[in-house]
Amino acid sequence: MKDISSNNIDLFINIDGINELTIYEYFAGLNNNEFMATSELFAEQGCLNPPFEQTVCGRDAIAQYLEKEAKGIEFCPAYGEMIKSDNAFTQYQIQGKVKTNQFTVNVNWLIQLNSAKEILLVEVKLIASLIELLNFNNSIILL
Repeated sequence: MKDISSNNIDLFINIDGINELTIYEYFAGLNNNEFMATSELFAEQGCLNPPFEQTVCGRDAIAQYLEKEAKGIEFCPAYGEMIKSDNAFTQYQIQGKVKTNQFTVNVNWLIQLNSAKEILLVEVKLIASLIELLNFNNSIILL
């Protein structure tokens, strides 16, 4: 596991059903805008699959992507569960919200950890109806 200072872990993050430190460090790093440290939680060739964009693989590429796209966003995971575990990886599904100055949207994160507790994959999906997505799109156009 890579180092994110324990002093910077957001103690207000509580994810019902999840007791995995790497996942807490991931969300704390995002919320604290510590994108290089957050990217180091990933395996060397770990991947981030954001909504509506191409998958980003490798620690440096993930850090650059987060620096560009995640600044000022508040990540609010609420609850989750481990959905698969074997010798190769453990997979978690987490639901919550993402908040910006312009909008709040429901999100589902699929997170896979290898046996060394490094992140293999974070897949992010927006949970919204077609009407919500259209309103979301219109609000961006108006900004």
